[in-house]
Amino acid sequence: MEASSRSGQSNRFPPFELNGLKTYDLKSRPSKVFQEDLGQPVGPDAKVSEWIDSLPRQLAGMDLRRVRDHVCRAVQDQRLIAAGIGGHVIKTGCAPYLIDWIERGVLSCIAMNGSAAIHDYELAVGGKTSEDVAVQLPAGKFGMVRETADAFALASRVGSENELGLGWALGKHLAETDCPYKDKSILLAAYRAGIPCTIHVSIGCDIVHMHPHVSGAALGEASMIDFRRLCSVVAALEHGMWFNIGSAVVLPEVFVKAVSVVRNFGYSLDGLTTVNIDKNANYRSRVNVLDRPSSNGIELIGHHEIVIPLLHAAVNCKLASGKREKSAKAA
Repeated sequence: MEASSRSGQSNRFPPFELNGLKTYDLKSRPSKVFQEDLGQPVGPDAKVSEWIDSLPRQLAGMDLRRVRDHVCRAVQDQRLIAAGIGGHVIKTGCAPYLIDWIERGVLSCIAMNGSAAIHDYELAVGGKTSEDVAVQLPAGKFGMVRETADAFALASRVGSENELGLGWALGKHLAETDCPYKDKSILLAAYRAGIPCTIHVSIGCDIVHMHPHVSGAALGEASMIDFRRLCSVVAALEHGMWFNIGSAVVLPEVFVKAVSVVRNFGYSLDGLTTVNIDKNANYRSRVNVLDRPSSNGIELIGHHEIVIPLLHAAVNCKLASGKREKSAKAA
């Protein structure tokens, strides 16, 4: 019975006869990869800009250059570039690249979640951050550092007054504190440059929220002021750029709400380029940063400690090249 059944199936679906298949020549076929798009190995003396240009003209290789070109265009046209960052950006050692862009005038605003602000503060004050949670937690010592909680308690109270905001207050606190690693702080770099650095806290998520003298009311008010300040930044992003770097939830949600506010008031975001940089592709960063607010969204997936330095080098090299060309023409 089984053999008969198999025989019936075989007769019903015999091997397809391929004789007579229509073909065409390779030259006429549309293709997506061409020999000129292949990567080109460079010699040991190659410049960074030459190495960037040698990358394959495919996928992320193209996306990296697209982001580079958009940044350089925005700088040249004096358009606003803002970046929202998560704590992992600080922990992977990438703050100096963003600080350099702040000091060069590339970045005009930094937005942080609470963990990014905490790691930034601790690096400036103590030269270290990111405790070993697995070791500290069983003993009830996780998050119990005194200086960090004291700074947030003070800054939240100062920042909740006179519409100063939490980011500005923490930057001011660092400027007035005798901390040996001030050059490692994004908060302080933004404060010194006079650009907004906004902090968007989620109550209960950060270590400082466990300390009794840190006021939830003051934190909430200072962070709400920062949200409204960020709305003013987003209102000026027409033909500018928004980077979401290493924040999977908080900053994509904050950004999309700020976009809704400014569009409600009639501000145009035409020409806005949004960029998401993270080690994983995540739902909220994709829809709330790349898809919904902009028709020009670019995603770079990779480790922060590799992608951010690469992008920084690519942008700085092209900006320097543009300045040399401009000077040569003027001469």
